[in-house]
Amino acid sequence: MTSQRVFFAFALLATTLFHCCTAQAQAQAVPDERAEFIRANYRKSEVKIPMRDGVELFTSIYEPNDIDPNQTYPILLSRTPYSVGPYGLSQYKGRLGPSPEFEKNRYIFVFQDVRGRYMSGGHFVNMRPHVASKKNNEQIDESSDTYDTIDWLVKNTKRNNGRVGQWGISYPGFYSSAGAIDSHPALAAVSPQAPIADWFFDDFHRNGAFVLPMGFNFFYSFGRSRPDPTTEGNPSFAFPSKDGYQFFLDLGPLRNVDEKYFKEEIAFWNDLEAHPNYDSFWQERNLLPHLKNINAAVLTVGGWYDTEDLYGPLKTYAAIEAQNPNANNYLVMGPWSHGQWASDEGRKLGQADFGFATSNWYNQNILIPFFESKLRNDPSQTGTKKGLSNFSPPEATVFETGANRWRQFDEWPPARTKKQSWFLEDAGRLSNKKPLTDDASDSFLSDPNKPVPYTTEITTNWAKEYVTEDQRFASWRPDVLVYRSEVLREPMTVAGPIVAKLWVSTDQGDADWIVKIIDEEPVQAADASRNRTATKDSRGNGRHELVRASVIRGRFRESFSTPKPFDPNVPTMVELELSDILHTFQPGHRLMIHVQSSWFPFIDRNPQKYVPNIFDAEEKDFVRATHRLFRNRQHASSIELPILPQ
Repeated sequence: MTSQRVFFAFALLATTLFHCCTAQAQAQAVPDERAEFIRANYRKSEVKIPMRDGVELFTSIYEPNDIDPNQTYPILLSRTPYSVGPYGLSQYKGRLGPSPEFEKNRYIFVFQDVRGRYMSGGHFVNMRPHVASKKNNEQIDESSDTYDTIDWLVKNTKRNNGRVGQWGISYPGFYSSAGAIDSHPALAAVSPQAPIADWFFDDFHRNGAFVLPMGFNFFYSFGRSRPDPTTEGNPSFAFPSKDGYQFFLDLGPLRNVDEKYFKEEIAFWNDLEAHPNYDSFWQERNLLPHLKNINAAVLTVGGWYDTEDLYGPLKTYAAIEAQNPNANNYLVMGPWSHGQWASDEGRKLGQADFGFATSNWYNQNILIPFFESKLRNDPSQTGTKKGLSNFSPPEATVFETGANRWRQFDEWPPARTKKQSWFLEDAGRLSNKKPLTDDASDSFLSDPNKPVPYTTEITTNWAKEYVTEDQRFASWRPDVLVYRSEVLREPMTVAGPIVAKLWVSTDQGDADWIVKIIDEEPVQAADASRNRTATKDSRGNGRHELVRASVIRGRFRESFSTPKPFDPNVPTMVELELSDILHTFQPGHRLMIHVQSSWFPFIDRNPQKYVPNIFDAEEKDFVRATHRLFRNRQHASSIELPILPQ
């Protein structure tokens, strides 16, 4: 190399290092304005609040530090199993409220480690069963712990105005729901957000089918015992590669999880293995029947694209509505993944673009006014906007995907929808007319060693963006049945739950059935040179956008408590309710339906040979099976859509 080339090489290296170091220094110099505002305007204290049975729960309190002795503030409580850290009086959270406006409006923010987690005393129980009729102080649950916490706070926290709000996302959403039961008189407003309601249908199960990566990843860390109070969490599992599909395929039967990795050390995984059916263990952890005697206003929030807790918010809202006729009960469903409304602007999710900042709109127009109106004694107080004391949100504020707009309803689902059946026909067609043929069906070979992937994303986690993903990768599979309507001439808005009624059979004893509702976009002409280049954004190129999907483990078709094998090759009805949607199929689009029997690794593999407990299945139990879907006069398979008139 010549001296001139050496000079230029060193010059280039020096320039590169300079720019890298400069960029790093600039990044480090950018202040976190929200965290700095909190440090400057709030003082932190840490206390242990006694419960009625004597157990003390570790609690962090952030109070406004102004010097006006006459100013009072509402309390905003969040109870969590995920740590109230950082711990120590000099260590501050960088975020206190659901959005920066809450901190500027001034609340007394309270965070509590729930019983048995991190620095709190007592024994932790996952989804602790509710005790409906408590006979003594030893009978505790999350409702009583919330009541005791609020009672202590209003009596011992200086300058509180006597009103308390509670909120939380996911597991803290469950604690918010539980806290509303037998509400403390000071609890005025509660917002369960993406709340867990029943773990046989939320998070780790879908109608009895096990959500493998979620259960494996979550319980490897969260499920480890905590014998003594600690400020430290548990490490996550160290995957050998990023290819979750291959890892979980190589894992083999679920029984290998304990043998290879968990070593009988994860108590709740052992519970999962011992309770594959919806028995008393799960029924006791269903909070929905206990959502009674709620005196606080409730704003339940969820996301249409939540891969973890979509069942929870819809069922929580419905249960409160049914069991508390006088409650101020509201629902928000936005175009979001799990908790996305609290983490970004909500403009996009994966391949879906909603056109504007949906999270910001919700925060400014629904969430902030909800808490401000319910928790301030006097609308002239700091942070309260004029007129918010009389604010009441619509009963249901729901985002309409496909049309990309917010809609408001006085109930959910809307009562004026009309059921419309779409029948699965020959040549992959969908029609509103019931088939007239006497013998018609479609079949496919299901191989548990080559299951249908649920996403093209290479990840060991559960993908959050698969819910808007282009489904052509699945449409091309021979083990996925595809049915398409004619091109729609008018907009078709679907509002509410979708019901799939499938007549099926298998030559084995068990099968999972997955149904996907897809919006097939039209193909738009483009110049030849651009057609040669594939892009991740496939809008305008005939994209098969996933709108809603769900699964049922076939053994639970008649009862989730009492499984039943299929009689080989006998037509059998399997009915599956998919979660609600509000989606408009635009003119020029098609309605598409996928029917398949694997969705891996989101859902664990069904061996297809019937075994009483899939957690005990051996390698030899995983067999190929021929599944058949019937579409004839006697056995007409259909999808029932709730259509909202235009």
